[in-house]
Amino acid sequence: MTSPIVRFAPSPTGRIHIGNARVALFNFLFAAANLGRFALRFDDTDFARSSEEFARGIEIDLAWLGVVPDAVFRQSERVALYEDAADRLRRSGRLYPCYETQEELDKRRKMQQARGLPPVYDRAALRLSASDGAALEAEGRQPHWRFMLEPGVAEWNDLVRGPAHIDCSALSDPVLIREDGSFLYTLPSVVDDIDMGITHVIRGEDHVTNTAVQLQLIRALAPHAPTPIFAHHNLLIGAGGEALSKRTGSLSIASLREEGYEPLAVAALATLTGSSDNVHAVRSLGELAQSFNLSHVSRNPARFDPADLETLTHRTLALYEYDDVRERLEALTIVGRKAEPLWRVARGNLARFDDILTWWRVVDAEIEPVREDDSFLKDAAQLLPSEPWDETTWAAWTSDIKTATGRKGKALFHPLRVALTGAESGPELAALLPLIGHAKALARLVGTGA
Repeated sequence: MTSPIVRFAPSPTGRIHIGNARVALFNFLFAAANLGRFALRFDDTDFARSSEEFARGIEIDLAWLGVVPDAVFRQSERVALYEDAADRLRRSGRLYPCYETQEELDKRRKMQQARGLPPVYDRAALRLSASDGAALEAEGRQPHWRFMLEPGVAEWNDLVRGPAHIDCSALSDPVLIREDGSFLYTLPSVVDDIDMGITHVIRGEDHVTNTAVQLQLIRALAPHAPTPIFAHHNLLIGAGGEALSKRTGSLSIASLREEGYEPLAVAALATLTGSSDNVHAVRSLGELAQSFNLSHVSRNPARFDPADLETLTHRTLALYEYDDVRERLEALTIVGRKAEPLWRVARGNLARFDDILTWWRVVDAEIEPVREDDSFLKDAAQLLPSEPWDETTWAAWTSDIKTATGRKGKALFHPLRVALTGAESGPELAALLPLIGHAKALARLVGTGA
């Protein structure tokens, strides 16, 4: 395979949700796995609904996931290319004006269905003369423009679905240009794919029908250009089977970030859900890309359950080495000689990254110890060995306490844990005790603070 060029083309009319992010991740990982390039292309020709604020928000959401494009394009800056393509299609007779209102089209569609006919546009506009069109425009109507499909079956080998075909005679001629002169998705997308040399179009299966139209548009505009390879993957649905929508904020990337989930956990779950691969934690998108394979994607809908992010976030944090999180720890002012050993000790006990602050306070600040049995704790304090301490200190100290007091099991260990950490559970005290240090441990045992 030559180095692929892929694209993610969101409309900046809202923030992206996990389903949108999955499309971006599929493209990004495919490019990474095959030493290709990934472009972010904003489909912002709907000037009424698109905004720079949403575009910037999408870039922020993708960056949080680790998806950084090699290039960024805005279709609003490329309108001249689309107008030139439209003019060429008009001259070739493939783009023709239509004057029906939406109400008229709806009425005609219902009549066709009532007669048992497919609701396909009947090309009535082609029967209008130039004077008919002029008369309609004099009444105040402006035309929308349809692309005339050629009869025949569009065929392609889909990287997810296998051999695919669509009978173009069952499709209406698609509208490419609205009455106000603005472009719908299809024409700019094809023009840009040709211009940018897109080699693979990876997107949701809701775009399968669009492929037939786009294949014809490519041949009409650039008959000698290579045809992209298509891959239509299954769609993500919510835990209850509901469709996802950015208009309702369903599982938005911004909300998942605010809830404290790890971006790599979100990326892994979004990518591996609905495939033959087991969902598992990864340390990097590069690691995820190494095993990414479109042929592993299922044909069935992929159910995304945010509850799975709880476990996967915990497992992801447990995988990180100190260098993976050094800058994030520094942002929380977790620095100094204790920072790295604390991360190694505590990473397997974190539900969210910021939980590390709890354990940082345990080893480097004052806490409110819980003293269940003052008499026992004073006995334990008297047996506390002198420093230096290492990970053998805990076992030696508790052995001495057991011999002196006769306690064992929970009666021995629980009072020590809650006094030293203020928590019912947590990292192994054998590793945590040397970080707490003699002075803090003694103070917590005898009730003098720290």
